[in-house]
Amino acid sequence: MAAELGASRLLAPYFSSSQIVWTIIIGTIMIALALGAVFGGRWADRNPDPDRLYLRILAASVWIALIPLVGKYVILLVSGLLIVTVSTNFLVIAAFVSCMIVFVPPLFLLGTVTPGLNKFATDSLDDNASVVGRLSACNTIGSILGTFLPTFVTIPAVGTFVTFLIFSGLLLALAFVYFLSSGIRRIACALSAVVFAASAALSPMTGFAFWENRSSIAYEGESIYNYLQVKRLSDRTILSTNVLFGVQSVTMKRPGLTGMYYDTALAAPALADHAGSALILGMGTGTYARQLRQYYPHMSVTGVEIDQKITDLAARYFDEPGDIDVATYDGRAWLAASRDTYDVIMVDAYQDITIPFQMSSSEFFTMVREHLNPGGVMVVNMNMISDGRGSINEALTDTISSVFGSSSVRIADVPNTTNRELFAKRGGETMAASADAEALRGTVRERSGSDDLVEATVDVSGRMTGVRDPAKADDALILTDDRAPVELLGMRAIDNIIAQQAGPYRELLKREGIAGLLRQVQ
Repeated sequence: MAAELGASRLLAPYFSSSQIVWTIIIGTIMIALALGAVFGGRWADRNPDPDRLYLRILAASVWIALIPLVGKYVILLVSGLLIVTVSTNFLVIAAFVSCMIVFVPPLFLLGTVTPGLNKFATDSLDDNASVVGRLSACNTIGSILGTFLPTFVTIPAVGTFVTFLIFSGLLLALAFVYFLSSGIRRIACALSAVVFAASAALSPMTGFAFWENRSSIAYEGESIYNYLQVKRLSDRTILSTNVLFGVQSVTMKRPGLTGMYYDTALAAPALADHAGSALILGMGTGTYARQLRQYYPHMSVTGVEIDQKITDLAARYFDEPGDIDVATYDGRAWLAASRDTYDVIMVDAYQDITIPFQMSSSEFFTMVREHLNPGGVMVVNMNMISDGRGSINEALTDTISSVFGSSSVRIADVPNTTNRELFAKRGGETMAASADAEALRGTVRERSGSDDLVEATVDVSGRMTGVRDPAKADDALILTDDRAPVELLGMRAIDNIIAQQAGPYRELLKREGIAGLLRQVQ
């Protein structure tokens, strides 16, 4: 179980921590344990020698000890090879192959242990069931410890790499005690100790994003929920929770408009009937809150962020205003417990490849609507532009339109990014009337007084387009708490992005082979 939880954290910075990745981890590890149980039983019947059993434990412990040092390189190698060869389901295939290479061998070896112990511990058929029951109980207790300790103790305290070393060290110590007390396999024990020490010494020297310039990385660590990396560039500071699929939050070092999706989202206070209060679900490092404070200084701002570590980093590296109340809570759970209403609600809950399913359903957006004042506006950041039938953006748009009404919903793509902002207004006039350019100029000038924001908001209104009525569309997918396949929809979006970015390299591979591809990369 510790290896399984460690696997999820090792893969998350590259492939996300979605249900898809969890399913692959659980499935491959169950395959490994099942095969280990079958072969372990056969080997125990054929040769009931405990030396062989402890040798397999020793080999598994050494393999697990090497995962922090070698695993990330294997994952990147697998990803690099597949990204130019696989057309669809990249996430599934890459995560599956990585798990098969990195985690299946040691878990297969550990799966052989229980049948062997059962063989050695059984003296007669009279107490065979009792022996199996006690071994099963011990196995379950070990699984309980292996579940709770990594999640609540070792990973938050010392990280994923050290967690692998801790549990591999426990296995290694178990094998050492047996072999050294028996006076055998001393060379194997010595070599195993050298490998363990080398991995323990070298693993911390490189992080998950080992190819990056380490001088620009101000912080790298982990929380209960995320891998976290803070990078300081010349013009901005970046928080990443995934090193392959973009960044989670960006803060510009200079004041003013950012040139990113926050500028588009700043149209929400102008579209609302009033601009006195704002709620941000997915506070992150507080960039949108800072922008609201800069351009709408009289607005009261409340933030909700599920990861306390991100809130701590926001205060340390991103100059998040200290007087903004930030609740450490899941956004939906916070709404369920709150009775406050707001003029603007920003939903910025995208993480990795998708949005949490509980914050994508019609039930959730109904809750958001109920927390808006009459004439209030919800703005949703959709992180990956994915158009067409069956796309995640289409599903989210249809779902929101079913709650707010299609006449009260508008979308605006953010130039030169993969972001799209969706605006939905509660009651009153339709969004079409609210988005009138001259009316917006007057509203923004009155509420903000910033000429830059006036022109930026008018530009947003020019990019706004209407949405279809899901009630009149045969192919509309309304996401609900019962059915919200956001991970699969997000995976399709990833496939589309990869197809666009890797297309030229795939063509080069077809024309000139691997040699031509290597020349182009160099």
